[in-house]
Amino acid sequence: MKTAWLFLVLFATYGCSAKPNVVEPDAGADSSRSSKLYVVSHGWHVGIAIAAEELNAVIPELAERFVGAEYYELGWGDAGFYQAGETKAGVTLQAIVWSRGTVVHLVALPDSPAGYFPADAVLHTCINTEEAESLAQYLSNSLTRDEDGNLIELKRGLYGDSQFYDAEGRYHLLNTSNKWAAKALRSAGMELSPTFKLTADSVMGFVGENRQDCEQ
Repeated sequence: MKTAWLFLVLFATYGCSAKPNVVEPDAGADSSRSSKLYVVSHGWHVGIAIAAEELNAVIPELAERFVGAEYYELGWGDAGFYQAGETKAGVTLQAIVWSRGTVVHLVALPDSPAGYFPADAVLHTCINTEEAESLAQYLSNSLTRDEDGNLIELKRGLYGDSQFYDAEGRYHLLNTSNKWAAKALRSAGMELSPTFKLTADSVMGFVGENRQDCEQ
């Protein structure tokens, strides 16, 4: 009975708590696939990494905060669980049942994710200009702004030159960090439904099977 009640609440709130929403790219665009999109597995969740210049174009203040970054890797999740930096049963349960808020973890990388992270944890695909722009907009929409339009910095990040930021959306069983990553891939033009992409393996598996090579 309690389980049924929980799912009823989740489905009732799903429509208003699924932010950030997918940003659909221009389906008619035919520019060459010259931008690399990386997906990084961290075991229980995945991160999305793109060239710093592509995200700086829509969030210029990042260029000042992370001088010299070549790529940014981003993840999204429950504020308490993600910032705790370790898996604890109580924090995990609270994140699923009653999240107090969400955060984006942003890491500035000095080179490509393939060189920064273990090779077996990184996959990439190539996207065109319009897909890169819609992906960057989705990532920007994931971040909360204050009344002056500035990003809201929280704690320092978990590794490297990184930062937590206040984020849009509500974390729950049907709107997880991997669902967020799946929506990022959809925003980048990959033809997947984010609905049931709830595990890191399912997201990585899709990318591995559907990745595109870069065009010269």
